Amino acid sequence: MNAKKATLIGLVAILLWSLIVALIKDVSSHFGAVGGAALIYTLASIFLLVSVGWTQLRTFPKTYLIWGSILFVAYEVCLSLSIGYSDNNRQAIEVGMVNYLWPTFTMVAAIVFNQQKANLLIIPGFILSILGICWVLGGDQGFDLASMLNNIQANPLSYGLAFIGTLLWAAYCTLTARIAKGVNGITLFFILVAIVLWLKYLLMGGGAFHFDMQSSISLIFAAAAMGFGYAAWNIGILHGNVTLLAGASYFIPVLSAFFSAIILSTSLAMSFWYGAFLVCIGSILCWISTKAKAK
Repeated sequence: MNAKKATLIGLVAILLWSLIVALIKDVSSHFGAVGGAALIYTLASIFLLVSVGWTQLRTFPKTYLIWGSILFVAYEVCLSLSIGYSDNNRQAIEVGMVNYLWPTFTMVAAIVFNQQKANLLIIPGFILSILGICWVLGGDQGFDLASMLNNIQANPLSYGLAFIGTLLWAAYCTLTARIAKGVNGITLFFILVAIVLWLKYLLMGGGAFHFDMQSSISLIFAAAAMGFGYAAWNIGILHGNVTLLAGASYFIPVLSAFFSAIILSTSLAMSFWYGAFLVCIGSILCWISTKAKAK
């Protein structure tokens, strides 16, 4: 596969990931937060088995098999349930934006734990990302601490899961870079996520699902965006222009908010967009700080 085609496939992954917040929220409205997430990851696992395939367990470094599984599963559970448990569509989009702090935290973790070289741009990048989230969570008031705290207190579970997920994904990315040794465990990890979610669903009492055309289409699209997104990204970073893909990925917060607002028919105030752009700019500065020579 040539580099241009692989890069294009990688860009498709970014587009698919930008749809995930809205699609998870839509599926949860039909099947519930836990049941909907279990269905999504089950179907996504099937898509990954077909597109990426299965990696033999014996090829996994033991440390990566254990810690990669724990961190990946914990992150995906936090991500899906934080969105599923949101009280309304606006809140789901805000929760999704909290999740997109992960690029900033990943860069910081890489500097602290992997001795990644960086210059002083990491400081304003980190500050801008945090300010952007505060702006988003302030609602229509913009950067307002009282409004932000009231917003979080309205649903601490969703916002808390999203923030914990951000830290978990940063830890996963940082650790994977050190211990994966080129092994791709995505299919196994997705299956494990599905198993954990089904166990939680059964422990909650389970219950039958009621499928109709709308809910089935929503489920298929959500699973396809999740599963094929990872598959496409894997092709992009292996064979495409990694620098271009990495740079483009930092615009996912804005793209996600844009598509979510359309799919979920939700109006977002200008203050939200200010915050979303600040998150993007902050993440990009953090990324640039690791590419330039540290002073």
